[in-house]
Amino acid sequence: QVPLVESGGGLMQPGESLRLACLAHEWISSTMAWYREAPGKQRELVATVDSDDRSYYADSVKGRFTISRDNARRTVYLQMNSLKSEDTAVYYCKSETFNYWGQGTQVTVSS
Repeated sequence: QVPLVESGGGLMQPGESLRLACLAHEWISSTMAWYREAPGKQRELVATVDSDDRSYYADSVKGRFTISRDNARRTVYLQMNSLKSEDTAVYYCKSETFNYWGQGTQVTVSS
């Protein structure tokens, strides 16, 4: 069984919103994160959330993206608003506690 499965990616226009979801096979660990990898660039941290719902955001997404968790549904979300072309990337969910990665979901922002 795949520990983490992302969903929700798609082709969007600048300014639109999208919500990604990461479903954990068994439970979501204390600290979860979203990363992204754009073409030709290194994978970068986008946001994290811990068991006390404290969150961290990269400067590039602060004020536009929101990470949240639903422990009962074993799901971590990434709400992305005011999307920009530079948000185009494969988005990965990661358990920071156990170092598990999901398979990624593509987000493309283009007019």
